[in-house]
Parts: sequence; C-alpha cells; structure tokens
Amino acid sequence: MEIDETPQKLDIASRIVTPGTAITSDSAFMRGHGTFSEHETIYSSVAGVVERINKLVSVRPLKQRYSGEIGDIIVGRITEVASKRWRVDVNARQDGVLLLSSINLPGGIQRRKSESDELQMRTFFAEGDLVFAEVQSYFADGALSLHTRSIQYGKLRNGTLVTAFPQLVPRSRSHFHTLPCGVDVVLGVNGYIWVSKHVSASKVEANAELIYSDKNEPISDDEREVIARVANCIQLLNRMYVKITDTSIIFAYEASLAHLVKDLLTQKVAAELADSVLARLEQLA
Repeated sequence: MEIDETPQKLDIASRIVTPGTAITSDSAFMRGHGTFSEHETIYSSVAGVVERINKLVSVRPLKQRYSGEIGDIIVGRITEVASKRWRVDVNARQDGVLLLSSINLPGGIQRRKSESDELQMRTFFAEGDLVFAEVQSYFADGALSLHTRSIQYGKLRNGTLVTAFPQLVPRSRSHFHTLPCGVDVVLGVNGYIWVSKHVSASKVEANAELIYSDKNEPISDDEREVIARVANCIQLLNRMYVKITDTSIIFAYEASLAHLVKDLLTQKVAAELADSVLARLEQLA
C-alpha cells in the first residue's frame, strides 16, 4: 500500500497488512515499530494496522500481550493464593500481584493486616475469582503490582467475561460504565471486559459484605438476554477490529436490536453492524 504525500482517510480493511507487505518507497518517510527497510522501501514486519504520525510510519500488531502502565484499570483472574499475596492473570507476559496490604477489608477498614487476615485470604479472593483493580507500581522483575483500595474495585459478580485485543480498549478517565440498557460494563485496558447486571453503588456501600461475596444476585431471563446481547456486541467489535468504548458498545447494541442474539456473531451480521458503528462514530468525529 502506497502512502501519499497528503494525509487521507483510508478504509480500515486497506490498512491491515501482513509481514513482508510493502508500505511505501517514498524516502521522505521514516520507519517506526513493526517495520523494516530494504532497498529504500519500508515493509511491514508484523501483521497489523498501518499508522502514520507526520512522516513516521509504523504498524500496530493485531495481536499482542498487554503492557501495563501505572494507573491502568484492569480486570484479572486470581490464579494462585500465596503468602500475603494473590497472583492475578492480567493477560500480560507474567501474572500481576495483589498484595494483602493493597486491599480494603470488609467495611472499608484500613489497618495493618494481621496473621489472622492472612489465614482468611481465601474468604476475600480465591482461585478463579475475577477482580477489578488498578495498577499501582512495578516489581523489580517487571510484574505489575495491583491494588483494590477503592469501593469501586473488588470482586466481580452477576455477569460474564469477554476477552478482546488490549489495543482496542483505549485508556480513558472512566472504565466503569452503566449503559442505557441497564447493564454495567468494566472495560479493562488489558483486554478483559466484564459485562454484568447493574447493581447500584449505594447498595454496595450499605452492605460492605457484597465486596467479597461469592453469590450472584437473582438475574431474570430478560436481564440475561441483555447481558448476552452486550457481550456479543463486544465480541463482534473485537472481531471486526473496531475500538471498544462505551459509545461504540451502545451504537452496536442499538443496531443489534433488529437481530437475534445468537445471530450477532455470524460474519454477515457482524460486518453489517461494524459498518453501522463506524459510520456513526465518523459522524461524531
């Protein structure tokens, strides 16, 4: 694909390249990440999307592991309960670490954790539990250190997990959204997205035990259908390589109402809904 001197809007499909694809032979351009140069021509070294910033041309890989930054909001799965810490799968090269000292006890109590707290660690988080946390720092080996010291963080219930490409979930001010359809969505920048029944914050504050509860609340058939529809909308956005934000999810949900939930992931319907979402997003731009 040749890149012209003047910037122009390109269709997403035409910007996806495979390893060895010639991007441009214009000497005015500089090669960036995901490219290599040979015989004065810039080629793609990975399968991904061509991006251009002024005269710098790079290729963003279609698939890559999550690379964390301090302040990131993530969704993870507990993989191990160790001494004074939990290991958490965060879709990165290595598991993250949630220290016992980095959580709040039921009731919002902040104090030094005792030996009895260490013995009760599985009552807070056990293997297989999904957690909503924030990246606090890095350890010397590069592992992410997490914390759940806010009332909005903690164990996730009443829903389903959807996995997406991390690069499709942009960093923003808020990653917890209540959609107009009555569903809560947690957009983890690590590509793990949680879709669940809406539970008001006031209810959680009134009953602090809910933070570490393992029991799901009663979910009606209508609520289950809405959760499944939103989850399928996120999957089709991921499949069609569309940015996953609260706005794009709402647009996809509204467009999906004309179809059955089970049909949303068929290639024809997914492409149709993705085109509809992209068109509406371009109108907002």
